[in-house]
Amino acid sequence: MRRVLPWASVAILVLAVLLAGVLHPVRPASVRSDALGPDSGELVADYLTRAAESLDDPVDPDAPRWALVSFTAPLDVGAVADLTAELGAEMRVAQVLFRVPIDRVQTPLVTVAVPQNPEALRRAPAVAVGRLQIPASGNDRAARVASASAHRLAEGCACVVGLVVRATGAQLHTLESAPAVRAVEALPTDAVAGRFAVSPLLPEQVEVVAPGPDDGEP
Repeated sequence: MRRVLPWASVAILVLAVLLAGVLHPVRPASVRSDALGPDSGELVADYLTRAAESLDDPVDPDAPRWALVSFTAPLDVGAVADLTAELGAEMRVAQVLFRVPIDRVQTPLVTVAVPQNPEALRRAPAVAVGRLQIPASGNDRAARVASASAHRLAEGCACVVGLVVRATGAQLHTLESAPAVRAVEALPTDAVAGRFAVSPLLPEQVEVVAPGPDDGEP
């Protein structure tokens, strides 16, 4: 009997641990890995299909969701303001994504968070200019590219390549049908602000999502 008791004790302990796990399951970690935008190397046609399919939430189609809007061609902030104003004040523009188009030059993507008011949206290019004018620690080419991008943004260029918005399913479908919009991709309703990556589908990406040439002069 003395040899049986230790094994019985171990069996009882294991059973107690398993029972505790069933009654008190470990909560999932709060860190999210959500992302908006195409994957590197993804076929553009595949991403467009995936983005369109993301707009329909079978659980609650009317619930507001975070979404990425990518444009067919870069817009200026005035055009963006007109486009979003048509959807009503309840739709929120949270981020404006700027990228200055320069032939055969890889220019930086600048993301500017904006409060919920039209004036903040119109001031977003000036914020982007300020970020590009921060002295670069990279090579001379990187500094020239940043300087050229800042100059064009200051002139009011059409350089908005995407938006992050919070809107209902109906509003997102309306956005998707706009001529200036190339794709709208939505996250699930439980996605948390600030816990998802964003990378827009760029207008020049036609077949495959990949960097373009970078041998031109800024």
